[in-house]
Amino acid sequence: MAKEKETKEKGLFVGLAWSCGDMKLLLTFLFFLCSLATIIQFHPYLTSVPHTTTLLSCLVPPTPEPTANSSSTSVATTPTPHPMKRDQMGPDSVFKRSFNPVGSAAYLFIQMSAYRGGTNTFAVIGLASKPLHVFAKPQFKCEWIDNTDNGNGSSVSVDGYKILPDWGYGRVYTVVVVNCTFDKPVGLNGLGGKLVVHASTNGGGDRDVDSVESFVAIEEEPSSVNGSVFTAPPDYDYLYCGSPLYGNLSPQRIREWIVYHVKLFGRRAHFVIYDAGGIHAAVMDVLRPWIEIGAVTLHDIRDQERFDGYYHNQFLVVNDCLHRYRFNTKWMFFFDVDEFVYLEPGLTIDSLLKELEGYTQFTIEQMPMSNKICLADDKGKSWRMWGFEKLVYRDVKRGIRRDRKYAIQPRYAFATGVHMSQNIAGKSLHKTEGRIKYFHYHGTIANRREPCSEFSNTTELRFDRTPYMLDETLRRLAGSIKRFELKTIGDRLVHTRQ
Repeated sequence: MAKEKETKEKGLFVGLAWSCGDMKLLLTFLFFLCSLATIIQFHPYLTSVPHTTTLLSCLVPPTPEPTANSSSTSVATTPTPHPMKRDQMGPDSVFKRSFNPVGSAAYLFIQMSAYRGGTNTFAVIGLASKPLHVFAKPQFKCEWIDNTDNGNGSSVSVDGYKILPDWGYGRVYTVVVVNCTFDKPVGLNGLGGKLVVHASTNGGGDRDVDSVESFVAIEEEPSSVNGSVFTAPPDYDYLYCGSPLYGNLSPQRIREWIVYHVKLFGRRAHFVIYDAGGIHAAVMDVLRPWIEIGAVTLHDIRDQERFDGYYHNQFLVVNDCLHRYRFNTKWMFFFDVDEFVYLEPGLTIDSLLKELEGYTQFTIEQMPMSNKICLADDKGKSWRMWGFEKLVYRDVKRGIRRDRKYAIQPRYAFATGVHMSQNIAGKSLHKTEGRIKYFHYHGTIANRREPCSEFSNTTELRFDRTPYMLDETLRRLAGSIKRFELKTIGDRLVHTRQ
């Protein structure tokens, strides 16, 4: 029985092996084909035969070509043709080496905006290569071209005057304000026209090449310019120019800041805010009521993050605001959303600026506040209190130069900075102590948690080797600020979270 079973299994195995004769034939053919392909690759005559490629392509699957939609940032597979210079042996057996540039390190100019500054003057605001402007002498030429029916309008040109307002803080890019001032008014004949800027490296980057790029900075439609706007009374008495807002901002801190300053500056004020990524949905909910009543204008500038400048291109933003709104307001204020301007008792914003109208610019003293020390009496209920209501300890360390913020009359400024302007016509005042100051709550605006982590019941203390003093100046104003919010926009924001 066992022998019979063994015989059957052996026969089954042999049958299966011999039934695969066609497979043997196939394997033999493939072995022959691969051997032939290997011989072809190394034979000099056969590799020149055009049909060899066809044969090999049957054995090796083709590499798929990249599609246009595969990646928006992919590098081109075909190199850009450049005339290659070769090293050569020169006279006296001197080996002359060659250098072959490819591409460019940064853009020559990146325009953000351009505005009329009067009947004969314009400002073009943008970014440019910092090394180019620091170590070379690039030039700008401004050309105004009138519109005509035949397209051959008359033109006038002038050298542009460049201003670098960022105090050397730029990174890959620095901020450039190009001032184009013509000898006579342009574009006031009702025809319309355009301002063309010719930007030149002037040999910077490559002394053998003067690269010139021309672009239209402003294009005006016929009869679109009203010259009276440059001398007419402004729409606002005060306008706030904000720095770019970014990060995970606290909606509650923004809520407190905006209502405080709307009350301080009054109804003839306006607030311009630039969103560099910080205006998420909850912050937008806080701003929306103020936008609806016309107190706030919001600009989306997230695209500027493509270009590596200082602090989210802060100097670029404040210069855009200066020139965009220079004829819309009498005074323009520059400070941050973690800073609260305060006037000494007996003063109003109107009375103070009436007193200072002989100055083009004045700066404001800083009062640095702790961002974590609160009163022991507020422990357990501080989460219900506003930031400037509970953070009541002021840094009183001496011998430190602290940053100041400022205000200017924009019609007399040609460019501006973060802490002051160095490009104005007129006088500046820096001794404003006893009249105006600002409380600075550094680090609170991007803190989404309860800030009170240390508590004290003393009027003076030392924390982290820094002396502090109790200062309840803004705390005393909290009640009136909250009532003003309810009166102005209702209770829409009462459930705002940190």
